[in-house]
This record gives sequence, structure tokens and C-alpha cells, in this order.
Amino acid sequence: MKTTNTPSDDYRSACRQALSQEQARSLAETNQWAHVDKPQVHADWDVLYRKLTPLIQDHPAASPTIQAVMAEHYALVSRFFRPSRQAYIGMSLFYAENPGMKAFHDAYDPGLVPFLAEAMAVYADAHL
Repeated sequence: MKTTNTPSDDYRSACRQALSQEQARSLAETNQWAHVDKPQVHADWDVLYRKLTPLIQDHPAASPTIQAVMAEHYALVSRFFRPSRQAYIGMSLFYAENPGMKAFHDAYDPGLVPFLAEAMAVYADAHL
């Protein structure tokens, strides 16, 4: 199923569920992501978001420039687990709906979360 700019409530619910199930499975199989160098991944998130935020004003989410950064984003996520298309879109919903994650992303740019939602959906549709 392809996403659209305004996915249905059912599709959004399925994406949330996919994220929850895939993360829970991964956490159980990897001793709570013991394989992840968490300080390094957090440093890499910072580099990625500092790279992305200056681009969001001048490049649409589907642009090759942004989609190249989204490939990096997906690679960072994949250090924890490789989310399916729906789980990756579910992650963008989590960024918007979880107050801590929204605040974290808003610290980089108040428009980052909605931009990521669109860019992640484009990436998921094209690559997952």
C-alpha cells in the first residue's frame, strides 16, 4: 500500500502497530538493543539533523537532496532494527505524537517533524 499526503486513520493505525510490534520483537531478540553504540548513534543523529534542517526550507521532501539524507536517516534507524515501510512511517507518527520526541526534533527546527513525516513516507514508498 502506498502512502499519500493524508493517509487514512486505518493506515496510520496499522503503521503505529507495525512500529510497536517490530520494535518489541527487536528489543526482545537483541537484549534491549545491546548491540547498538547508543552514544555514537545519538551523536550521529545530531550530525544528521544539523545537516537536514538547513535544507528543509529550500528542498521539497521528495527532492533527491532530501531523499539522500533520508537514506542516511534510515541507515541510522537500522542500527537498532530494519523497519518495514509501515513501521518507518509509524516512526514518523511517533515523532509527532510523543511529547519527548516532538520536543527533541523541535529543538532542531519547529518544522522538522512534519517535514520528516513527508520525507519518510516518500522514502518508504520508494525503498521499502
